[in-house]
Amino acid sequence: MTQEELDALMAGDLDLEEASASEDSPDVEGEDEVTSAEDVTPEDENDEEVITPPPATREHRVVSQLDDVTRDSEEKASEIFDALDGVMNDVDEALSKLERIQVISDDYEKLFATLCAKFPHITKFQKAAEEASELQELADEAVAKLQNANDQILGAMDTMQYQDIHRQKIERVINIMRALSKYMSALFEGNVEDEKRVKSARHIEGDTGTEEVISNDDIEALIAQFGGK
Repeated sequence: MTQEELDALMAGDLDLEEASASEDSPDVEGEDEVTSAEDVTPEDENDEEVITPPPATREHRVVSQLDDVTRDSEEKASEIFDALDGVMNDVDEALSKLERIQVISDDYEKLFATLCAKFPHITKFQKAAEEASELQELADEAVAKLQNANDQILGAMDTMQYQDIHRQKIERVINIMRALSKYMSALFEGNVEDEKRVKSARHIEGDTGTEEVISNDDIEALIAQFGGK
């Protein structure tokens, strides 16, 4: 039953049995316009597709989620910087000790080279001179490795600076979204409180695809209720 029929019924201009009969009778003219499921193309289905937004609950608050992202990423970035800084300190300390080893190994290499020159027949001095030279080479390689690691750590710290840039971009998006929210709230703000407004009709003439339309039994019960008064 349409809104017009309901208004006519309330005004006494419409017979309830005729309205019921008109609803039960098939619409002959509309049969020609009904299309089968085979006639519906995928494009038509895409046109009718409705994207339902998530409910406005706490877990779906977009700005709140972005705030969590910026906060968590800032905390994790700080932890990574602290860890990298600790590694750099260890590398610097290791470099300092290796430099001391280089000095000592160089002195031993010179000492055993002098002893080998004075006592060439003593093989022990020759072997010690070779080991001192090998120790010097190993120390030089270790220093080069640690210096390379130090450079890579500095590069990682520079790369982590992009996290701060990303945080600033997200915060700018948050500020824009909040500004739009405040603007829309101010734009749709009214002078009448929602509690004092007249309740809107849930269904009006022309609505389709709903099962919550008032039935004849509901109308009869409504008329009986008014008649009892």
